[in-house]
Amino acid sequence: MARGPKKHLKRINAPKHWMLDKLTGNWAPRPSTGPHKLRECLPLTILLRNRLKYALTGKEVQAICMQRLIKIDGKVRTDTNYPAGFMDVVSMEKTKENFRLLLDTKGRFSLHSIGESLETQFKLCRVKRQELGFRGVPYVVTHDGRTIRYPDPDIKVNDTVKVDLETGKITEFVKFEAGNVAMITGGNNIGRVGVITSRDRHEGGFDIVHVKDNAGHSFATRISNVFVIGKGNKPWVSLPKGKGIKLSVQEERSLRLQKK
Repeated sequence: MARGPKKHLKRINAPKHWMLDKLTGNWAPRPSTGPHKLRECLPLTILLRNRLKYALTGKEVQAICMQRLIKIDGKVRTDTNYPAGFMDVVSMEKTKENFRLLLDTKGRFSLHSIGESLETQFKLCRVKRQELGFRGVPYVVTHDGRTIRYPDPDIKVNDTVKVDLETGKITEFVKFEAGNVAMITGGNNIGRVGVITSRDRHEGGFDIVHVKDNAGHSFATRISNVFVIGKGNKPWVSLPKGKGIKLSVQEERSLRLQKK
């Protein structure tokens, strides 16, 4: 019988999108409990060692973190297993680099460089819950575990809010409605970007949202997978290469051949 929290993760059970090979050891870094789910995050160890190649071993990652060089959403994080997730801003003042975690069309986290632009000062959060708290105080809970009190009364579940990372306050919001651009964060169409065309309501089931991308392809997914990222067809955040357009196998092959 298990007693207490689990502290280990076998490499073979680690999420596929971490892209860990099978033969370089038995274990994988188990993400700490935090704002993102275990299977929907990227621990700092993998971010610094496997993606950015700033370290060769877990010990080196620890040395980097303990020097307080890594900030996530403007806060220093020294835990090497801290779970960074979708829309988080990873900052390194020493190298003057900033990255936003977005998804590519293969379902992997893409560290999208945002330099030292204004983009480093905010993040987009999807509203998961909207309730009244103690003494009737209204609040919303976002996809990254933030509780924000006294939001604009027009903000509802599934809407997206722009959060100032310094103050933690909502500066702007965009409604979940047809005509707005969205990114898909789960399911078969993960990482695709397109404009919401319609929403099918299913009482007692999952609402289905229809989306059309810039290439003219239409697809449908559950409402829980749709994350609005801008008003109209203008995203509020810059997108990684590919701009969220999913290519067919033939299109990918011809692109590779052109590069050669």
